Amino acid sequence: MLQESSVDSSGSRFAPLVVLELASDTKEEAIAWLLSRIRDRQQNGGAELLVEQLGPGIGVEEKENPNMFLVGASMQRLLCGAEDLGLFKECTDGSMRAFTFASKHNFKDFKGDGDGFLSMAECQYVIKHELDTLRAKEETNVPGYSHAKLYPGKSIIRRLLSKRILIQMFPLHENEELKRLSFSWYKKVKVSLQPLDDIRHYYGEGQALYFGFLEYFTFALVPMALIGVPYYLFDWEDYDKYVVFAVFNLIWCTVILELWKRRSASLAYYWGTLCRKKAFEEPRPGFHGVLGHNPVTGRAEPIYPTSKRHLRVYLVSLPFVLLCLYLSLYIMMIYFQMEGWALSIYDENPTFWTHILLFIPSIIYAVVIEAMNLIYRYAAEFLTEWENHRLESSYQNHLVLKVLVFNFFNCFASLFYIAFVMQDMELLRQSLATLLITSQILNQFMEAFLPYWLQRRRNKKMIRKIQKRRLYEEKELPLVEQVRLEADMSTYLGTFDDYLELFLLFGYVSLFSCVFPLAAVLVVLNNITEVYSDAFKMCRVFKRPFADPAANIGVWQLAFEAMSVIAVVTNCALIGMSPQVRSYFPESETQLILCTVAAEHVLLGFKFILTFLIQDVPKHIQDKLARLEFESLEALKKKRQLHGGKCWKPRSSVRLSSEEDRCACRY
Repeated sequence: MLQESSVDSSGSRFAPLVVLELASDTKEEAIAWLLSRIRDRQQNGGAELLVEQLGPGIGVEEKENPNMFLVGASMQRLLCGAEDLGLFKECTDGSMRAFTFASKHNFKDFKGDGDGFLSMAECQYVIKHELDTLRAKEETNVPGYSHAKLYPGKSIIRRLLSKRILIQMFPLHENEELKRLSFSWYKKVKVSLQPLDDIRHYYGEGQALYFGFLEYFTFALVPMALIGVPYYLFDWEDYDKYVVFAVFNLIWCTVILELWKRRSASLAYYWGTLCRKKAFEEPRPGFHGVLGHNPVTGRAEPIYPTSKRHLRVYLVSLPFVLLCLYLSLYIMMIYFQMEGWALSIYDENPTFWTHILLFIPSIIYAVVIEAMNLIYRYAAEFLTEWENHRLESSYQNHLVLKVLVFNFFNCFASLFYIAFVMQDMELLRQSLATLLITSQILNQFMEAFLPYWLQRRRNKKMIRKIQKRRLYEEKELPLVEQVRLEADMSTYLGTFDDYLELFLLFGYVSLFSCVFPLAAVLVVLNNITEVYSDAFKMCRVFKRPFADPAANIGVWQLAFEAMSVIAVVTNCALIGMSPQVRSYFPESETQLILCTVAAEHVLLGFKFILTFLIQDVPKHIQDKLARLEFESLEALKKKRQLHGGKCWKPRSSVRLSSEEDRCACRY
């Protein structure tokens, strides 16, 4: 935990875990009401957390926001929250089970009052959950804000965020633990695996799974890179021989994705998220509509007709995406005109400088592609927000679909055109190499160096605080300064862009690397630097994100599998176009096409058979999950027998006398 502790108004000492920053002009009655709801007991509809206002900084010249509050909880409250969330922890017998307060001593590493049993990321996730589920009772609006309407069951935090009364809510870093993680992660260059367990312990399962996938993808590329180097050195000019490399691509892109499912399941099981039940999804903070009745929860909440949302999707968003695709196609044709112009100059005067000029159109086009992807991303976010999706998962799925379709078309359309319309393998190799190298350089600059530079130049206050932090290298930064320093840092927006980058790199390798064997080598080098740059920005540039208890990489698994199917079709077409294969069909183009399509169908069938044969979850984990389910059913039978075959009383009917009694009698 944090080395400095705070004192709640009740006199209880606690380690601050989460920071709430309200607007500087927030009205006093609203602040008092919010703090009372946070501190109030759960029976009264409160969160029963500890909260304290942050004091002023030392030696501050400019005015600072006084409305910053530190939130924490007692260890018993955190353990009860962990039980409510259904967190899975390792038992003394080595199995993973949902934590219950009543059987806390049956869990491994539980000692004394449980201090250190939960990771700081889990504690902060519990705090976030309790704040998110803090609901209005009889209030009709936030005190002092008649426009901030409330109704029974409405999430208070979500309403405050949507009305900009609450500016931000973020978890605090733990300096000593962050230093240890930074040293083992990126501060020393070494050839070893990433500390995934430490990353998971500090940042949560979602971040750890991303870095686990990045590491796995890098190692999976090594065989292709090892084959590609001698292939490039000895058989480069003989395009007939890329058939062998294309066949290897077909098998490789299928096997690595299926094996990743097993790796992901193993990690998720030992981290306790594989068999954890998905929490009931609440409406997004930005969701709006006419107040109605939710038939599932029985609470009043905004209702927005699905038909209106569909009209927005199909009559506005879809035409906009198609228009962007047309614009991308138009820019692609301009790029080909530039290529023709550069080639004509080289043909007239073949010198060293005109040879360099041949690469200029591809470099310019690569920069334009990255710029268009960035602009389109903002437009896609605006449109998806305007579509007014009720759930965050629906919002993310629609956003991912929009971004993936445009990025795929924008990045790969020119390569498909060169390969299958122009059928110019030399130009395909040159364009692929230029696009790949340029995009990697731009991504490294945009993801790590630019945010860090902007962070340092954001304002003079931030620079002074960074300099002050350096003065404390030998001792801890005061808590007040640490909180205000982190409040000014950029907000980490999640792994969306990181997965998108890996998706595009996977596309470059799986689709066309048979004509540019060094693609895998370049991606391996990129991924190695990506590990260090991503680790650096997580530890130094951005605020600490809340943990995401993910069991897999979600919709991105489907995206990568869709890319692998496209890779089968693309590589089969490249094989069919090779002179080596065409020599078998000297007179009939139709027979060549039919044989290529037949081979593609056979390979797709083989791919799906391979997907079926390779189990997603390893056998020993399946056995453990089955045993856990069996023991749960046996425990259910015993409870029914003890109650004479009748259902026991629900926990809401039990009279609660103390915090420990409330936790112990929940199940």
